[in-house]
Amino acid sequence: MSPTSSPAAGDASLSAARRSRELAACVGGPVVDVLVVGLGATGAGAALDAAARGLSVVAVDAHDLAFGTSRWSSKLIHGGLRYLASAQLDVAHESAVERGVLMERTAPHLVRAQPFVLPLTPLVSRGQAALAWAGFRAGDTLRLAARTARATLPAPRRLSAVETRHLAPALRSDRLRGGLLSWDGRLSDDARLVTALARTAAARGARILTRTRALELTGSGARIRDELTGEEGVVRARAVINASGVWAGGLVDGIRVRPSRGTHLVLRSEHLGPLPAGLHVPVPGETNRFVLVLPQGDGRVYVGLTDEPVEGDVPDVPEVPETDVGFLLDVLGSVLDAPVHREDVVGAFAGLRPLLDTTSPDRPGGAPRTADISRRHAVLTSSEGVVTVVGGKLTTYRRMAEDAVDAAVAARGLRAGPSPTASLPLVGAAAPRDLAAVRAPDRLVRRYGTEAPDVVALAARDPRLAERVLPDHPVTGAELLWAVRHEGALDESDLLDRRTRIGLVPEDRAAALDAVRGLVGEAMAGRAG
Repeated sequence: MSPTSSPAAGDASLSAARRSRELAACVGGPVVDVLVVGLGATGAGAALDAAARGLSVVAVDAHDLAFGTSRWSSKLIHGGLRYLASAQLDVAHESAVERGVLMERTAPHLVRAQPFVLPLTPLVSRGQAALAWAGFRAGDTLRLAARTARATLPAPRRLSAVETRHLAPALRSDRLRGGLLSWDGRLSDDARLVTALARTAAARGARILTRTRALELTGSGARIRDELTGEEGVVRARAVINASGVWAGGLVDGIRVRPSRGTHLVLRSEHLGPLPAGLHVPVPGETNRFVLVLPQGDGRVYVGLTDEPVEGDVPDVPEVPETDVGFLLDVLGSVLDAPVHREDVVGAFAGLRPLLDTTSPDRPGGAPRTADISRRHAVLTSSEGVVTVVGGKLTTYRRMAEDAVDAAVAARGLRAGPSPTASLPLVGAAAPRDLAAVRAPDRLVRRYGTEAPDVVALAARDPRLAERVLPDHPVTGAELLWAVRHEGALDESDLLDRRTRIGLVPEDRAAALDAVRGLVGEAMAGRAG
């Protein structure tokens, strides 16, 4: 397969009917080579990695694709600058390499360059500005070391006060000295990346089973339960990979995960005005910590993020504490001409990073802040032979998946070659020049790549599907129908909360629910489109 081609959409389609067939076939069926538990970015990546090596694969998740941490990120594909600043040189280089892989080879339709402005306000001393500029230059050196083209990620540069205000008109102009412009990778949507990974794995024969809970893991398989019917059964496998993120310790003894909460606020775009670039807003009193302002292009802006330890049981959907909301609004208000008030926050979400806890319980002085824990991932093999992958971050999911499959292959003596995923395009991917020639709206090309015309064709056959689900949100009925037919969406929550991001604003979710519920019913009955 060439670096600019991708699997056929028919081969990669996930649907309720395919799920039912494949679940029935694997429960009590022949032994498969690899069972993957968890369908976030790392689990879906592991399913793709194993399938791409020619191994037979079953991948299960108790909920939906990208149900957990992988849908709550900043939507950024980082180049590793933060880790460079904390002397984690190997993590920084790995991040920069993986960013280049996504942007130039595997998912150029989903990942593009994002400009950021760091405004030099009176709260940013000249020493801090010099340190930040040195960091951005070092980040550009990382880009060079990772062999990512300058055309993919432009060079950082200094901005005048006028240029800074042009890129971020909402900034307070009083005593603004200028700004620093830098670039990083950003996803159109993190959950869409996971969906593309799962579909690409399915195109290579992996069985992708959502709403399928692993009740018990052993080195030779798992006892599972179909969450739609309640029926239980056993899937037998030569190798088992536990990629369940913050829930990993609940399936394998001896795994200690220390979750860290990252919170984002959702604002309507009109509160900040036009934003051609994102913002790095320095946190007062900290030298290497920023609040990010991320325009989404759908009438919304995300503001994040925090980094706080989480104690106790891990919830399915983390709650956002008011302390996080207040902190983010305070930092944002330090640079804006007109402050954003609490009532302007129309939504909020929090994700839990699955950081590996390597501290001793009786460590003098207590555990470190989660902000200080390494984002380096770890692959651990239990005494029963279950391979668990934890830690890391969204940017390096592919390397985490490769390392996990390598460990499973070695532990179980499976016959498989090296991972090909660094050059394996995801469904919808193509070279930038080919994506530019796709006959579809740019917004759809950034979400579906070469499949965008197929989404447009659905609306052409049924004018109802060309209509927006909500007047102020760009998602159309055709996108929802595509998600049911090809992306494994089983109900309205899958559509509102993961295949699209309508559900991030509770008011919008409620307004769209009836229309989405009706479309799902028609699609399941085969009447829509």
